[in-house]
Amino acid sequence: MAGYLRMLSSRLHFPLKHLINGSVSQTRHISSSCPTKNGRPFNEPLNGMECARAGGIATMYRLPFQKDPKGLDVGFVGIPLDIGTSNRSGARLGPRQIRMESVLVRNVNTIGAAPYESLQVADIGDVNINLYDLKKAVQMIKEAYVKIFAAGCTPLTLGGDHTLTYPILQAVKEKYGQIGLVHIDAHNDCEDIMLGEKIAHGTPFRRSLEEGIIDPKKMVQIGLRGSEVSANCHQWQKDLGVKVVVVEECWYKSMVPLMDEVRAMIGPDIPVYISFDIDALDPSVAPGTGTPELGGLTTIQAMEILRGCRGLNIIGGDMVEVCPAYDPLGTTALIAANLLFEMLCVLPGVKYHTMLP
Repeated sequence: MAGYLRMLSSRLHFPLKHLINGSVSQTRHISSSCPTKNGRPFNEPLNGMECARAGGIATMYRLPFQKDPKGLDVGFVGIPLDIGTSNRSGARLGPRQIRMESVLVRNVNTIGAAPYESLQVADIGDVNINLYDLKKAVQMIKEAYVKIFAAGCTPLTLGGDHTLTYPILQAVKEKYGQIGLVHIDAHNDCEDIMLGEKIAHGTPFRRSLEEGIIDPKKMVQIGLRGSEVSANCHQWQKDLGVKVVVVEECWYKSMVPLMDEVRAMIGPDIPVYISFDIDALDPSVAPGTGTPELGGLTTIQAMEILRGCRGLNIIGGDMVEVCPAYDPLGTTALIAANLLFEMLCVLPGVKYHTMLP
């Protein structure tokens, strides 16, 4: 058996030495057919045709794990935060579940995007946060992301409740100055105060707009819906110039024309962050979230929105509010993993293959 595995190892893109000894190594996975960056081959996930999908360490997409962002173009980061939630908690386990379900995501999307042939990507683990003190946790997240951006790495974040976007955007401002924002969500997250607190999962964009992190005329919110405390609840950000697209404007429609408008509105130059709350999707397809609202987007519309961001100067993104406990089938986390891959595919510099008819 060991002899067979050594022979098989010589034909694969990664060593099976540790598999022969009884464990799978995920220190590096490289493709000899892929180009290199600064002499270093690009990382790529373990191939499900070469290593059983049920095996290997549950990193994002079974990519190599790297302790720091040095030398990476993109790093997947988990933030196990849920102490900013107002309804159902449990999003602290979102990053772990998304990673587990990500094993089914492969290397090239259906329109030819091949990020692992053009970007150096790895999983850089989770931010260590204080789950007993939200303000302290927010500060720890900001400090961690300042270091990630300083290393020249674009973070794609697995969450975690939506509070986490605020400190990430604070770190973004230190690196890039004012940015544009594509926000996909059931809720506007522009509340001023929640239970007497300025920082919560319903306030990140209010704080970010107040602090001048986001240019409101380069910001769009898509999919907003649900019953509200009062009428005209989106007026505060509308008055600043934010483009608000409520879900009724999305029903029975392709999102392609809308994203044409969004790209024209934002332009190709300003740095842009994407924040995707999984509750933007209808709970019939993504029930595993803390504040579900009926009448949401479809997975097809979500893909159209993310693919429509291609051409923008994307400098980071997140997928938040995945609560595994409310979806025992794991479908919500599986959708989140696939949408994060679509987010990866629209980053600047990603190679696209011509797809044959």
